[in-house]
Amino acid sequence: MTLYLVRHPQPDVAPGLCYGASDVPVTEAELARVHAGLALPRGLPVYSSPLRRCALLAERLAPGRVTLDARLAEMDFGAWELRPWSDIPRADVDAWAANLLHYRPGGAENVLDVARRVQGFIDELNESSALVICHAGTIRLMAALHGGVPLEQAALQAAQTPHRIGYGQLVVLGV
Repeated sequence: MTLYLVRHPQPDVAPGLCYGASDVPVTEAELARVHAGLALPRGLPVYSSPLRRCALLAERLAPGRVTLDARLAEMDFGAWELRPWSDIPRADVDAWAANLLHYRPGGAENVLDVARRVQGFIDELNESSALVICHAGTIRLMAALHGGVPLEQAALQAAQTPHRIGYGQLVVLGV
């Protein structure tokens, strides 16, 4: 299976804001910039996170052919959502860093929860190739899971991988 994974366009939010599962806006100019910069195979089935920063790009790439799937959404940071990272108590961030798999940032999901739902999406995907519009965290998880390691190891690997996936960047996972 070949997966063409595209990170959503840069959202229109203040820098340094924790916005994981929040449905934040994206500007028309940013959508157009990312769309113009993507060279993708035609006719692929298209799956997208339902968050509008993904869904709007997916619909622009494949009008009327997008399947929205909540399992592709970014991690839910609960009470941390829409707060500046600098306002989140250091002790809470340190607690998460000390227990990446099981700590629930803001009382919501943990990394293992997200890995389970992403694995569920992959397990049910019955395509030889597909385009997936999603989030940096989801892409890192898919890449780790693609390596064939056990779920917990893949989740930890994804959580420990430095975030270097740019807005609108294409990552291809193939077999």
